[in-house]
Amino acid sequence: MPLGRLAAWLMIAPALILLIGVFLLPIGWFLIGSLAELGTLTEIWEEAQDVLFSGTVARVLLNTNGIGAVVTLLVLVIGYPVSYALSRAKGFAFTAILLCIVLPYFTSTIVRTYAWMVLLGRTGLINQILLGLGLVDAPLELMYNRTGVIIGMTYVLLPYMVLTLYAAMKAVDPRLLQAAEGMGASPATVFLKVFMPLTLHGVIAGVLITFILAIGFFITPALMGGPGDMMIAMLIEREVELTQNWASAAMMTIVLLAVTLILYGVYSRFADKEAPR
Repeated sequence: MPLGRLAAWLMIAPALILLIGVFLLPIGWFLIGSLAELGTLTEIWEEAQDVLFSGTVARVLLNTNGIGAVVTLLVLVIGYPVSYALSRAKGFAFTAILLCIVLPYFTSTIVRTYAWMVLLGRTGLINQILLGLGLVDAPLELMYNRTGVIIGMTYVLLPYMVLTLYAAMKAVDPRLLQAAEGMGASPATVFLKVFMPLTLHGVIAGVLITFILAIGFFITPALMGGPGDMMIAMLIEREVELTQNWASAAMMTIVLLAVTLILYGVYSRFADKEAPR
């Protein structure tokens, strides 16, 4: 093996060992052990049919994809202008925007979720401001429903979209925009006809990353959602912890893992083809 390739493998070896030890082996052990309890392939297939065609699982999958789609759309709508501002900012403005995006990640997801619970509660800051301004007559129900889940998840996932879009926007050659302006295009036309198409690969990459993370979310929906807002990760946890139906949990894990891998494969192929050279 060439020395350069050997050095590259040695550099990524710790990451590979960590990935295998804390991700692949535990998941493999869980799936194999759970399915082994069923015995024959016929019993495994029957369990798979029971899970896949269950009304409860269908509703949870619908919730999961619906919430994931709404959160992804909101993150894109909010994240695109923030990314654009970040890509154009310099000096202190750039540092300030970047810190606002990155600093929350020095705090755990649980702490950030509890912070939103304090803000959105019936006696929280947001309701107190609305009541004080006379905009509402009674506290709004912003917690333990889908509204709270979407707000919390949007906040947590926003940096993934912003940083992905920022990388795509910084790769746009400014001379292309200057050429369009030199040919008489208005700023709006330059943005819509030149800048946005050149960042489309970043938009799709950010959407896929955000959606992949959203459909596997657990903490925020569990703390801020209601009974009708259960997502697939929460159902898997219930099957393992409460009903101890490991076989059903394994089947749902396979479904979630398959969807995630398919979306990641789409992301990888699209990013390779569309990224600017």
